[in-house]
Order: sequence, then C-alpha cells, then structure tokens
Amino acid sequence: SMANNMMPALFVNHGGGPMPVLGQQPEVKDFLSEYGEKLKQGTLPKAILVITAHWEDRQVSVSSGKSHSLIYDYSGFPSESYSLKYPAPGEPSVAEEAVRLLKEAGIEVRSNDRRGWDHGVFIPMLCMLPEAEVPIVQMSLVAGQDPKTHWDMGVALRPLREQGVLIVGSGLSFHNFKYFFARDGRSQEEGRKHSQAFATWLTDTVTNPDLSPKEREERLLKWQSAPSASECHPRGGAEHFMPFFAVAGTAHGAPGVEVGKEYGEMMGLVVNQYEFLN
Repeated sequence: SMANNMMPALFVNHGGGPMPVLGQQPEVKDFLSEYGEKLKQGTLPKAILVITAHWEDRQVSVSSGKSHSLIYDYSGFPSESYSLKYPAPGEPSVAEEAVRLLKEAGIEVRSNDRRGWDHGVFIPMLCMLPEAEVPIVQMSLVAGQDPKTHWDMGVALRPLREQGVLIVGSGLSFHNFKYFFARDGRSQEEGRKHSQAFATWLTDTVTNPDLSPKEREERLLKWQSAPSASECHPRGGAEHFMPFFAVAGTAHGAPGVEVGKEYGEMMGLVVNQYEFLN
C-alpha cells in the first residue's frame, strides 16, 4: 500500500556554517550521518526536498534545475569550506509536483532553476549522504516568518512523502547569536536555561499523544508565547525555526518523535530534532 512507502519528514539542526563538515561540530555531523546510514538500510528516498532556513523569498520558491551549483553563504571560515562539492542531481519532476501541490492549495509558488543550493542544504546533506546518491530539491521559506504560512506549506506537501520523497527542514530549534557567542559564565548559563525551557515545551507539544491534531497545531502556531521563546528566536530572527513548521505540517497534526537526543546540544545550548512518521 501507499502507506508502506511513506517517507518521514525530519527537522534537523544544520549546525553553524560549514562547521559540521570541518570536524568542529561532531554532534551535528554524527546524528546526520547515522540517519543517512539508517536510510541506506531501507529503501532510499526517490528524492529529498530540503526546506532551508537560508532562503527567504516573497513566495515559496523551488529549485527546479537538473543540477545546481552551491552557494557558500558564510564568511570567515577556512578556504576548504569554499570548495566543498555536493554533486547530487536535481529532480525536476519532484520540483514540478511540489509546485503543483502548493498551487492547488492556493499557495503562491514559483520554480527557480538558477539559484544554487545554500549551506542549509549542502552541509547537512554532506553529513547525511556524502556520496550524493539521492536527488535534491531545495525549497525556500516565505518572508515574514509566519508559522501558519509554513505549516500550510507542509500540509500541502504531504503527498510527496507518499510518493517516496523525504522532506527535511533544515534550521535550528535555538538561534540567538547573543547566546551562541556568550563568553561570560552568567550569559552562558542564561542561554542554557532558555534553550532548555523552550526545548521542553517543544518536545512535549510535538510528542504528547493526548493532544488532538488541531490542539497540537494551535499550540505550535502560538509558539511565541512558549517559555523563553523570544530568547531562543528573537523577534524578526525566527527564520531558523520556520522549516520546523513545514515539516510538522506534513504530518497534519499527528505527533512526532524527538530524534538524536544524545546529540541534543550545540555550543552548550539545547537543540532538538524531530521526525514525523505519520
């Protein structure tokens, strides 16, 4: 049956710039590479749709080329990080299907066969599937950081999972540079507490089996009133959390599971990754 080919949707921590592939964030790399190994033991996805925190556009934009160059959209890193390669093919037919599904749901969308894949795509993919054997389609966020907009995108894209496409949201559940680079013990401790409070709320809301799909959606969409939300994602700086909503939306309100718990820390802060199997 269709359901047996159902691919998961996954929200991942893509790390800081190219650090995971430079050996500087092993916790990010190890989770992703283990996930890739697990994928290879089953049926490989026919394509991976990566919704990246590093592309915000006026409408949903979808990479539709047969192949795409890479955009090294980070600065101040060692020279080898500007010659990384990820030669996976694009998958125009999946891009077309994504465009069709979004249009059908009344969501404004356009194809883009020119823009390269940014590091929100190629860094996690280098960790997950270093041989680049699965075609990739990159998808943008919609400017404005509205969770409902991204949830609705996910709802519309669910049929792709039934067609063998793995949907990956690439971002971070905590993204506040003030705390990433805190040097004094007090700020570091504050950041850790905020990240822990938000993580606890998020995991409970994602996984709680007693919530109805509607309740889960409503609680997640009101994320800004969650504990420590604005310390984890400052107002206007929540783009790294938006891919989460698209991923969760593909499950239509069904619960997800926290994955990679043993890797749930980055730069001393608590970060979470989730998989939706329903």
